[in-house]
This record gives sequence, structure tokens and C-alpha cells, in this order.
Amino acid sequence: MTASSELWLDIPNCCTPGTGLCTGGRPRPEHLQAAKAKGVRTVINLCPPAEAVDYDEASVVGGLGMHYVNIPVAGPADLTLENAKKLAAAIAEAGPGHPVLLHCASGNRVGALMAVKARLIDGASAEDALAQGRAAGLKALEPYVTQLLNQN
Repeated sequence: MTASSELWLDIPNCCTPGTGLCTGGRPRPEHLQAAKAKGVRTVINLCPPAEAVDYDEASVVGGLGMHYVNIPVAGPADLTLENAKKLAAAIAEAGPGHPVLLHCASGNRVGALMAVKARLIDGASAEDALAQGRAAGLKALEPYVTQLLNQN
């Protein structure tokens, strides 16, 4: 498995919160090429299709021979058990030893959904789930996520 530091990419707010996982903001095509070179086989995009970007990310990812997954998370209302399950399934589908790039526009929604996944799917305490979210890029959504995690 690729060590976390080896997965660091020059994307906005890059984090390597665990072995085999790189999180952050929206990558450019050259970042996706670098991710492929580092062994990434799955790219999970949390940006809704309505969030404009000047290239077709799914086509670029597919053209590089990687698997593309889109789980639209526009904001707090999309931090749901259903989306946490989709995230868990996409990471699991990548398989052990196969690094994953998980991004949104800035990394904040990534950290938020990672925290929700940690709490609702993985059974982490609210405190540990919040720490996992922060490690993955959680910032501005933290007050909302904290409230959500303490409800469950």
C-alpha cells in the first residue's frame, strides 16, 4: 500500500489523512495524471454536476484508466447516511492497497462527509469522527458536522 506522504498531490488543501487516501480540493487534469502515476485507481468527486469546471473530469479520469465516482454533496443537507454509505462503498470498491483521491472544490465537504462516515458507518465516537473529518479537510462545515455527529 502506498504510504500517505507518497500520495500528496499539489491540489488545493491537500491532506493525506490515512494510508491510501488523498483528500482535498478540485484537481486539474495534470493532478489527475500525477495521481495515476502514484497508483490512484479511483477518483471520488463530491462536487455536484452543476458546479462549473472547465474540463470533463469523468472523461479525463476514464481516459487515464481510473474509476470515477460522483457523490454530489452541495452542502449540509447532503451530509446523509445514504451519502456516507455511498462513500464507504466507493472506498471499499477500490480495494485494499489501491489508493483513492477524494475531493470536492476545497476539501471542506470531503472532511465533513468523512466525519459522517466515520460516525455513522464505522462506529467512531463523535470526537474521533470529528478528528477524522478535520484530518481530511473539514473546516467551515465543522459547527454543522459537530451538531450532526452528536445527534447520532
